[in-house]
Amino acid sequence: MEEIEVIFYIEGLGNEKKALESALKETAENLKRERGVEVEYARVEEVLEDPQADPLKYSGMIEAMLKGPLEEIVRLTLHYSPAIVEVVKPGKVEVDSKELMKLLGEVSLFMRKLMEEFGGLAAYPKLDDVPVPRIGFEREEIEELIIGDRNVRYRLVIEVFGKDEESIKETMAKALAIEGCRINALVVQGEMGEKEFKGYLAAELLSPIDTLAQLVGKYAPVAISILEPEVVDITANELQNILTDLGGFVNELVTRPVRKMIADRQNTTFKLQ
Repeated sequence: MEEIEVIFYIEGLGNEKKALESALKETAENLKRERGVEVEYARVEEVLEDPQADPLKYSGMIEAMLKGPLEEIVRLTLHYSPAIVEVVKPGKVEVDSKELMKLLGEVSLFMRKLMEEFGGLAAYPKLDDVPVPRIGFEREEIEELIIGDRNVRYRLVIEVFGKDEESIKETMAKALAIEGCRINALVVQGEMGEKEFKGYLAAELLSPIDTLAQLVGKYAPVAISILEPEVVDITANELQNILTDLGGFVNELVTRPVRKMIADRQNTTFKLQ
């Protein structure tokens, strides 16, 4: 597989300037020592102060150019959670569907471990007014979506819980449609507990590759199967979106405790006033 060349923009925030400078420097040094990729440079930008952003009024950035195989670039994206990933080259990469399944499975496992510690990611506004999407497509339609629109056909199995089987199925159908998926099949199985229904949702979906990656990052499915095509081509722009989204998902989870602490402090200050 052709090597991927990217630029990571890794953001750091803190309430003490020297501590943030030290943390950014250490992160850059750790990045330079990473195996499996070639680090062309890792530069630490000057730490800036914004008094209005108190308590995290200091911010800094690491800019790093990396070159390596796709699986290593994805691994480092998850580990360092860059705010932005810029794909320099190639303009397109072709990935065997089996290799892609393995890679997405590793992403899902990584995200599932984070969610067990910090909570889930998938959240939607009330979907009462959203129409229930169509489920099921003819073979000719599927072929047009794959060949003409460059969609991927795949199956996901996701852990679900809620009021009952039917409400979960309807809600998830709407949510998947909002994400940009076409639903070819959707099944929910499980059992009713003392307070809620718990089980699994199995879905056969068609969507662009970046939508598939977003679903894996948001839902951390327990099973992933890519059905078509056998080789998935991913443009630089799609890969850029995928990597940036994954970095954002990780950052959203790992910074929750800090953001909660800040929100609690602001609420306490407001009440005291």
